[in-house]
Amino acid sequence: MSFGEMQRMMRQVQKMQADMQRVQEEAGQRSVEATAGGGAVKAVCNGHGELLSVTIDPGAVDPADVEMLQDLVVAAVNEAARKARDTMNQEMAKITGGMRLPPGLGLPG
Repeated sequence: MSFGEMQRMMRQVQKMQADMQRVQEEAGQRSVEATAGGGAVKAVCNGHGELLSVTIDPGAVDPADVEMLQDLVVAAVNEAARKARDTMNQEMAKITGGMRLPPGLGLPG
């Protein structure tokens, strides 16, 4: 590999790292939502998968069946977090061209 090719490859890697960092920063501003129980519970996560809010329809609150409500909350939160991960993976794949990066070299930060 010539010196010029090596320099070009290093510039490409630096651009990819900068793009990955930008996507990470933008992810904090993005939100995804998921519902469970036909919309009785809604969870919203940011692009990092951090839970931002949970909304529960008052009609879903049955003191005699708290376990069902708990299950709906867990399901909605897990689905929102999964959507956040999927969205982040898609954005990163655009940057990396879908190439598999070794462990530790994927998402920055």
